[in-house]
Amino acid sequence: MVQRSGRRRGGGWRRWAGRLAWGLPLLALLASVLPVLLLRWVDPPTSAFMLARQFEAWSGGQSDFVLRYRWVDWDQLSPQLPIALVAAEDQRFPEHAGFDFVAIDQALENNARGGRMRGASTISQQVAKNLFLWEQRSWLRKAVEAWFTVLIETLWPKQRILEVYANLAEFGNGVFGAEAAARHFFGKPAAELDATESARLAAVLPSPRRYSVRAPGPFVQRRTVWIREQALQLGGPAYLAECCGVPGSPPAKD
Repeated sequence: MVQRSGRRRGGGWRRWAGRLAWGLPLLALLASVLPVLLLRWVDPPTSAFMLARQFEAWSGGQSDFVLRYRWVDWDQLSPQLPIALVAAEDQRFPEHAGFDFVAIDQALENNARGGRMRGASTISQQVAKNLFLWEQRSWLRKAVEAWFTVLIETLWPKQRILEVYANLAEFGNGVFGAEAAARHFFGKPAAELDATESARLAAVLPSPRRYSVRAPGPFVQRRTVWIREQALQLGGPAYLAECCGVPGSPPAKD
C-alpha cells in the first residue's frame, strides 16, 4: 500500500510538471502578445527607453534632468516627417515584413570587408526595442527584439508602426517624440515642421545625445541634405500613401 501511495504521489508531481511545461510557454506567449495587441489602439504613456533614461538621470544625480514627451496622433504630424524618417532609417519600410534582408546582406558584406560597422535595423525593430527592451546589445536581446518585431508587424498596420516610432524616437537628450522635439528645438508643433526641419530631426537619430538638432555640426548638416534628397527620390510623402496614408488624410487600409 505504501508503495502504491508513493507511485500515486510521484505520478501527481509528473502531471503537475507536465502542465507547467505546457502552461509556462503559453503564459509567456500571452504576456507578450496582449500588450502588443493593446498598444495597437492605446497610445503608450512611456517606453522602456524612457524609463531607462529617467533612471539613469536619477541614479547619476542629474537633479535638473527633464524628460520631454508628448504624444500626437498621425494626423497631427507634418507630412514631411514620416517620409524623412523612412528615408533616413528604413527606405524599404512599406515593402518588408519587419526585417530588411537586403539591408542585412549589405551590412554583412560591408562589415566583412572591414568597412565602417553598420546595422540594418528596420523601423519595426526599433519600435520593438524602444517600447519593450533594454539598450545593451546581446544575443538574448536580439532574439526578444525579433519576436516583438514579428508581433508588431502581425498585429499593427504600417501606419501605426510609423506613428509610434515618430512618437517614441529620441531626438535629443531626454527629448522623445516628434511633438516634444518640434516644440523644444523649433518652437512649433510637429504638424508645422517643414522638409528641412524634419530631415534634421531624422539626421540625429543614429546618436541623439551626440548630435545636435539645434546646433547641427558638419555631419548633421550633410546628413540633413542627404535625407532630403533621398525623400525626394522616393517620391516625397506620396511614397507612404499606400501603406500608411499621409498625415491629415484618411487612414490607409490595414
